[in-house]
Amino acid sequence: SGKFTPEEARELARNLNYGALPLPIYLLNTEKVGPTLGNTTLSLGVRAGIVGLLLIIAFLTLWYRLPGLLASVALLFYVAVLLALFKLIPVTITSAGIAGLILSFGIAVDSNVLIFARLREEIKNGRSIPDAIEEGFARAWTSIRDSNISNIITAIILFWFGTSIVKGFALTLALGVTVSMMTAIWVTKTFLRAVRPHTDTPLSRFLFG
Repeated sequence: SGKFTPEEARELARNLNYGALPLPIYLLNTEKVGPTLGNTTLSLGVRAGIVGLLLIIAFLTLWYRLPGLLASVALLFYVAVLLALFKLIPVTITSAGIAGLILSFGIAVDSNVLIFARLREEIKNGRSIPDAIEEGFARAWTSIRDSNISNIITAIILFWFGTSIVKGFALTLALGVTVSMMTAIWVTKTFLRAVRPHTDTPLSRFLFG
């Protein structure tokens, strides 16, 4: 309908289908959207991770003395291994991924806290420090294993059903929990075995107790 020739009607239909009407366009305003917000969020997340890591190291060293210092070294080793895995896979670091990484710091420390609490109890019960180290790891292992498996199952569910942002969080969390379990059991235990005293002295009991 309308006062169109067949050729004009075909041209109008073509323009409508293409979404390009032959109408004049006037520029009203422009807006530039940059990555400033994303960069700010990412840098703040990295800063929070570094501050959190330093506070954890300070807490472990002050509260658990020599075992805490060794656990801090193992925690730095854990961070290095985890970042290497992120580079190898590769994993894109987002704000959600940084949140999963920071959360895995706490999980890694939680394993060491369980071990050191058992170690202190064994020393209070009269065991020698070498025996207390072995017994502390043996008794804490089941709790560490069960809690970490629960975290990994949760991360798998989040990765399977979540959106892309949730998947980033779940992936970093699962990798962090897996690596933390290995470093807490093997690396920390190796360090403690390397520095354990052969005889009990007041100084050694202060450093380990």
